[in-house]
Amino acid sequence: MSLTIRPAERRDAEHIAAWNIAMAWETEEKRLDPATIARGVEAVFDEPRRGFYMIAELDGEAVGCLLVTYEWSDWRCGDFWWIQSVYVVASARRSGAFRAMYAEVTRRATEASAVGVRLYVETENLRAQGTYEKLGMEKCHYFMYEAMI
Repeated sequence: MSLTIRPAERRDAEHIAAWNIAMAWETEEKRLDPATIARGVEAVFDEPRRGFYMIAELDGEAVGCLLVTYEWSDWRCGDFWWIQSVYVVASARRSGAFRAMYAEVTRRATEASAVGVRLYVETENLRAQGTYEKLGMEKCHYFMYEAMI
């Protein structure tokens, strides 16, 4: 098995949108509107300041993705890179796809002088939490709050 990680290209948008829909259903049983998610994915390609996607390929076939967005920290005078919208197709899970994408993101973040890499995870998703901890990530002492507009 050959695993490669590459920056996403616009031609990947359909896969990324479909994987976001699958991830939302698998993790939260939430249905996403396909037209909205398609526009949301395209918006990342339209405005690189929003972030970028990475694609994992197994034997030349796209099997997963993640999105990186940026958060400015005035406390640290630098950017945190947020990993979001992580998805690996079921047949490629436990293949090292996420581990490889994470390694590439942290390499790029280091080169860009980011101050850290963050992500959030569902409180019940113990398998994912274990994966992140094995990669050296630590649970933060912050809770997340939101107000939808």
